[in-house]
Amino acid sequence: MSDTPADAVLPPRAAQIPLGEALKVWLQIGLLSFGGPAGQIALMHRIVVDERKWIDEPRYLHALNFCMLLPGPEAQQLATYVGWVMHRTLGGLAAGLLFILPGALVMLGLTLVYVLARGVPLVEGALFGIKAAVLVIVVEALIRIGRRALKSPLMVAVAAAAFVGIFLFAVPFPAIVVGAGLAGYLVARRAPHRLGLAGYDGAAAAARPGRWRQVGLAIALGLACWWGPVVAAGLWLGFDHVLVAIGLFFSKLAVVSFGGAYALMAYMAQQAVEAQGWLAAGEMVDGLGLAETTPGPLILVSQFVGFLAAYRAPAPFDPVTAAVLGAAMTTWTIFAPSFLWILAGAPFVEDLRGNRRLAGALAAITGAVVGVILNLAVWFALHVLFRRVAEVELGVLRWFAPELASLDVAAAALALLAAALVFLARLGLIRTIAVMAALGIAAKLALG
Repeated sequence: MSDTPADAVLPPRAAQIPLGEALKVWLQIGLLSFGGPAGQIALMHRIVVDERKWIDEPRYLHALNFCMLLPGPEAQQLATYVGWVMHRTLGGLAAGLLFILPGALVMLGLTLVYVLARGVPLVEGALFGIKAAVLVIVVEALIRIGRRALKSPLMVAVAAAAFVGIFLFAVPFPAIVVGAGLAGYLVARRAPHRLGLAGYDGAAAAARPGRWRQVGLAIALGLACWWGPVVAAGLWLGFDHVLVAIGLFFSKLAVVSFGGAYALMAYMAQQAVEAQGWLAAGEMVDGLGLAETTPGPLILVSQFVGFLAAYRAPAPFDPVTAAVLGAAMTTWTIFAPSFLWILAGAPFVEDLRGNRRLAGALAAITGAVVGVILNLAVWFALHVLFRRVAEVELGVLRWFAPELASLDVAAAALALLAAALVFLARLGLIRTIAVMAALGIAAKLALG
């Protein structure tokens, strides 16, 4: 997949960096990338812009803007893009993989402990406390994203419509993304200010020579790599096997994954818990709690889902082997599309700048994501704070209603403590989770 870096000549320092030296830095970033996408993007900025001076500030922000337009984990895509700029396709693949692998391996180990040590008081207590932390972390993410995205009354209405659609009508997440994007695209044509947009003139950049050949080759090879393991599993084990179902489900998830892992959790909960029956609602909360403690993209929570799905339908393998294969299939199909988007889309980066209609579509999608995350926060709150939650259906309406008498007082108390740590003490993510894990253990031991 031979290509040439796109729109600007690299700084002299970056042009002299051997690939081996770059790999060490990308591994360092992968090992230290805690704190979600905001922290990861800031970490990369400090290392590759401020300290190493591999690229300058405008180029870094330009790459970030491009990655923000794409489905998938923007921090991992940004690493892939910068690696591609420096060392073309090999550099992009290496940077993206090293950003993922440390967290994926840690997540695999934690999930193994989760499955094999269920019932151990220390493990159960830690998970009890982490659930309370996760609930507050999701609420904090909702507030942070809402402040950034809801810049106009129309954006608030989009978020409200998305929440009502998914909470009361069980509208699938992909349909919400498509509907919001189409609405934003149309509104941006005549009234971009209603979406909080300014400074977009729709001007197109001049085409670059050879870009269609590059994008065609990237798409062909990218699709082959993406779907190869899914097809191979189907030919080997049958297309009704759980590994194929995992590959298909997470491939679809990767294509509609606007808004990050918090938005996707609602869709995963809707499908993996309710439709597929791969895991229980409480286990979904556990998975996000584990993912919050690992480096790398938060979307690695999906690996937890794939692991449990294969663990519970292992034939013809033993449960642990099947689970590891399920986790590997999940990670592959979640992240392979992100490499495809970058390697195929990089030649068109300049064409995306200043495009008002595209900006409108993405703004509306971001607004809808706020509504989806609100649904996730409500869903988590119900399943963390109440022991019994019923699904109620009334015609086309469907919602979840808790049994008030089943309120878990200890869980509610821990959630209040977690809220105090996050919103009042401003404690960091990892420290909050560690404190809540310890408090969860203490609560379980005290309550027996």
